[in-house]
Amino acid sequence: MTRKSTAPKIQLSPSERETLVGLTRRRKTAHGIALRASIILRAASGESNIQIAELVGTTRETVGRWRSRFAQRRLDGLYDEPRPGAPRRILDKDVERVVTATLESAPQAQTHWSTRSMAKKCGLSQSAVSRIWRAFGLKPHRQGTFKISADPLFVGKVRDIVGLYMNPPEHAVVLCVDEKSQMQALDRTQPLLPMRPGQVARRTHDYVRHGTTSLFAALDVKAGTVIGACYRRHRAAEFRRFLERVEAEVPQQLEVHLVLDNASTHKTPAIQRWLLRHPRYHLHFTPTSASWMNQVERFFAELTAKAIRRGVHRSVAELESAALAYIDASNADPRPFTWTKTADQIFQSLATMCRATSDSGH
Repeated sequence: MTRKSTAPKIQLSPSERETLVGLTRRRKTAHGIALRASIILRAASGESNIQIAELVGTTRETVGRWRSRFAQRRLDGLYDEPRPGAPRRILDKDVERVVTATLESAPQAQTHWSTRSMAKKCGLSQSAVSRIWRAFGLKPHRQGTFKISADPLFVGKVRDIVGLYMNPPEHAVVLCVDEKSQMQALDRTQPLLPMRPGQVARRTHDYVRHGTTSLFAALDVKAGTVIGACYRRHRAAEFRRFLERVEAEVPQQLEVHLVLDNASTHKTPAIQRWLLRHPRYHLHFTPTSASWMNQVERFFAELTAKAIRRGVHRSVAELESAALAYIDASNADPRPFTWTKTADQIFQSLATMCRATSDSGH
């Protein structure tokens, strides 16, 4: 006579039943967890292991295992226990060796490490080196640029311009002015290949030049609108013509604060005489090698990325039309840039950079 094992009876509290029902209905629940929750709900309704196995499409042994696990550990018993896995093959000292070598050395006759050269040096696989670099945010193949201003009046100029951005004067307009010079009208030597599903748009690497132009622009810091004009030459005479354009568009009752760089075209006697005849204009020069302080440079970057770099311009007139059309579209839905860093925060960042360059050994 065979002895039959008695399956443990399952009684659920209201909260347990609610949790189990949720696991069976939630779309993101893993299939295995949903199956186990369904087993327990049917067991609680009094069904036998054989009946449950037939209904959910599994074996009687599987039903018995999860029924027993739930009886012993309740809801925690439905989840898999942590598995030990294989022991680590890359030790902490190996990671330290890779990171130290990446930061403090370079391969022979080369400027930077690759995953293959580092793997060969440290005796690890290329994928292991790649994982270590990702974990520590190391990218030897990439290099950025920077320039620290040596302007003796740097501190005063930064405080002046940041003050204009963060606390603009009343009854005045703050305009960031600059020229995007030597814009080239470029035409590709062959027709473009349009974008298709699974394939990016393509163009020839070579081009035909059709001339250059310069875009003069004044960005209203508060409103986000731009006054723009294109001139074929880039001289003080063109800058004076652009100032006349600004004078015509800015209401006469407002003071005008111009943020601009130290280009010679901004300081000629003709410009100075014009400013004397228009006393409502106040000039604020950015520090030398600090064009990042002029917000119109950010507008130029967007213009280049969205309207110029990928465009095909068969004449200078086409290029000028594209640039002015972008300005019109931007003015129709202006979005001013928000300056967030105070002068003290800028000085702190530069101090950190100066210490880093001093410790670099170069």
